[in-house]
Amino acid sequence: MLWFWILLRITLSPILYLVWRPRNSGMHNVPKRGPALLVSNHLSFADHFFGPLPLLRPIYFLGKREYFTGKGLKGLISKGFFTGVGVVPVDRSGGSAAEEALQTGLRILREGKLLGIYPEGTRAPDNRLYKGKTGVARLALKARVPVIPMAMINTFELMPSGQPYPRLGVRPGVRFGEPLDLSRYYGGEDDPKVLRKVTDEIMQAIRELSGQEYVDRYAAEVKAELAGKAPRPGNDDE
Repeated sequence: MLWFWILLRITLSPILYLVWRPRNSGMHNVPKRGPALLVSNHLSFADHFFGPLPLLRPIYFLGKREYFTGKGLKGLISKGFFTGVGVVPVDRSGGSAAEEALQTGLRILREGKLLGIYPEGTRAPDNRLYKGKTGVARLALKARVPVIPMAMINTFELMPSGQPYPRLGVRPGVRFGEPLDLSRYYGGEDDPKVLRKVTDEIMQAIRELSGQEYVDRYAAEVKAELAGKAPRPGNDDE
């Protein structure tokens, strides 16, 4: 992945800065070395580009295994791209898959890397912030590493779902907040009430950075309703 990340920085970063002139802030809050958990809102496919853009080290994200299982040339390109931008495949179907995702995240952090998490679990259907899933709290409390809130700005306007290409005339950006002190919750990673409280605290920190309206519902449920489908069965820990 590292060679692809270096290649992207050399070739793509100058284009992104020149064309979209992103507004970024708070990079000093992200440690220059060692593990950290970056928790972010998720508005757009463009988040994968503009979120890590101002940092001098890669961010690894947990992503759907389906990104890596496509067939033919399209599947090969998809697998190569998502591997290159730091997406690590995990099963997100719920149940025991949540434990697999947790262990994968812990492994990445034990390796001293930056791990990015979208607590909403999916891209938001609009420009609002939705309820976080408690898997992010379990990971944060087990790993006991710095937890950095991260807010994507204007990426929904730049490239909303269904938009094949980023729009011109929109200035996206990312804001990194100060590390959250969750030490008072250590040891409570198996208590559902603690996990919900920690998750809500994380989402509040993201909201303060992003300025978004908060919706106390899961984004996946709202997206399913908008599509006229029944919500997929799952649990709070996905």
